[in-house]
Order: sequence, then C-alpha cells, then structure tokens
Amino acid sequence: MSNFSLLITKWFRQNKRELPWRDVSDPYLIWLSEIILQQTKVDQGLSYYTKFSKKYPTVEHLANAKEIEVLREWQGLGYYSRARNMHYSAKLIVAEYNGIFPSSFEVILGLKGVGNYTAAAIASIAFHQKKGVVDGNVYRVLSRVFDIAIPIDSGNGKRHFQQLADALISEINPGEHNQALMEVGATICAPKNPNCNSCPLNGMCAALQNKTIELRPVKKKKTKVKNRYFHFLLYTTENEVIIEKRNQKGIWYNMYQFPLIESVAPESSISSSLSQSKIKESEEIIHRLSHQKIHATFHHFDTFPSVIESNWLVINKDQITNYPLPRLIDRYLEHNMI
Repeated sequence: MSNFSLLITKWFRQNKRELPWRDVSDPYLIWLSEIILQQTKVDQGLSYYTKFSKKYPTVEHLANAKEIEVLREWQGLGYYSRARNMHYSAKLIVAEYNGIFPSSFEVILGLKGVGNYTAAAIASIAFHQKKGVVDGNVYRVLSRVFDIAIPIDSGNGKRHFQQLADALISEINPGEHNQALMEVGATICAPKNPNCNSCPLNGMCAALQNKTIELRPVKKKKTKVKNRYFHFLLYTTENEVIIEKRNQKGIWYNMYQFPLIESVAPESSISSSLSQSKIKESEEIIHRLSHQKIHATFHHFDTFPSVIESNWLVINKDQITNYPLPRLIDRYLEHNMI
C-alpha cells in the first residue's frame, strides 16, 4: 500500500487531461467543477464550467444572480437541484462568511448539495487537507486493486471504502493524490474493458491477478426505475405560446414547461379526449433520468383554450428561450416548430 500514492501521482503528472479546473486553488472554482461533474461526463460539463466561471467568476457573482438566470444557464445539463443548491449555498457563504469560501471540512460538508465526496475534493485540492475522495470511479479502482467483494451500496461497504481511501491518501499532496485516483478510474479503470495494460496499479491489482475484474465492484441491489407518462399541451397562436412553472418539488422544480397532464398508465384516454381540437401529436419520446423513465407526448393546438389557468403564462414565442426549460422540452424544440 505504501507505493499506491506514488504510482498514481507519477502517472497523473504524465498522463492527466488538461482541464480548466486543474491546477487552480480557488475553492469556489473547484466547488463549481465538482458540482457540474456530478452525474455529468467531463466532455459535456466542460462547456458549462467555462460558461459559468465567466458569468459568475466569484461566489458573490453567483449569490447576486436570480435563480431563474442560474437555471437558464444550467439548461441542458440536467439534475437542476444541483444549480438550485449551489445558488442557495453561494448566498449562505456571502451572508455568513463574507463571501470567503469556508476552509473547514465540516462546514463545507454542511453546504446544501455537498456530500462527503465533494467536501473531500474541495478540502484536499483547495486546502491540502487529508480527506480521501470516494466516488464511483474510486469505488471501482479500490475494489479491483484490493479485490474487495463488499457491496459498495451497503453501509459497511461505504465505511470500508472511505477508511481505505483515507489510509491510502498522500500526506504531502492529498489534492493531487485524489485527482490522480479519480483520473485513473475515469480514463483507465473503466466499468467494462478496462485498459489494464496501461494502469499504473496493474502490478499490485489483486482483481487482475485473480481474474475478478469484471466482478468488481459489487452492488447488492439494482436501482428501480419508475415509469412516468407526460402529455404536454402546446397551445399556440401565430405569435404566442402558453407555458407554466413547475412549483412542485421533484424533477425540474422551478423550471418552465408547456401545460402538462400526467397519466398513470401508458394506455391512457388523454390522447383520444384531446383529438378533436388538436392539430397534431408527436410520437412518444423517451427521456431517461437516473431513477425515472419519462414517456412524453407533445399535443399541438393552434388556438388557446377558452379558460386560461391561473398558473399559465402567455408569452411571445420568441421569448421562450428566456425561460429555463427541461432538456426534454429544449431538445424537442430543436426539431419542432411551435
């Protein structure tokens, strides 16, 4: 175990990807990058980091922005609670810490939307604290190198891997160690067909020796996916369209959408009940989230209904891009006129 950190940091210095948040010490920018990269691949998150860091270069800039502006900048990235939590925490940092990002691991961990992994990443990279990061990439690397069969989604497993990560971390440069470990997992130790020949840890990898690579990491349960059936109503005239704000907690909270009817089953009478007044209906569109599968149908109408609901907004069509929209709707509008 004593060579673990030396091997990955040496490899990291020679092979790391050049990314804009690398080699920066500003905890705000490190926080921004880590939040963006939650549930998001680097290639997709890169442009958002560049855009956000330019528009909101400091925590004060983010805190002073309106939530609707932040959500609009986040549009297309998904998991919008990340943006809302980051905006909330920025306001907290300005109000309670005079805009200075806190250096205490416990305080960082207490920020809304920040878990152990993100707090450890910020504390180690920005403040050189010996806090081991454990994310999906790290679970995979450690479970293979040490051939650990403990389920990573169990309480015992989470404690075991955190203790192991803390024991392995470099005393001298914990931030570089954590970045190196994550980089090995992201670029070498892939979930399927890992590039073991190029791995700096292949000489000590127990799973490689025991031929259990494909069996690691172990999970005790599969995520249950919920099916939901959305019917969006596109009421338009020549120049206007109706939208509404999602006020209920859950996916897309505080985002905007077309008026929505949600059915409980795929064989719904909604489509037939609307058929007399609509001009067209889209094919069913599948939109996958981590725990949900959205079955969406868009129903187009060329007139407004006789009754406009109190929570509906009538806007000019060319203003729709001023409102933060879920990626599902944004993608639909890329290929369909309203």
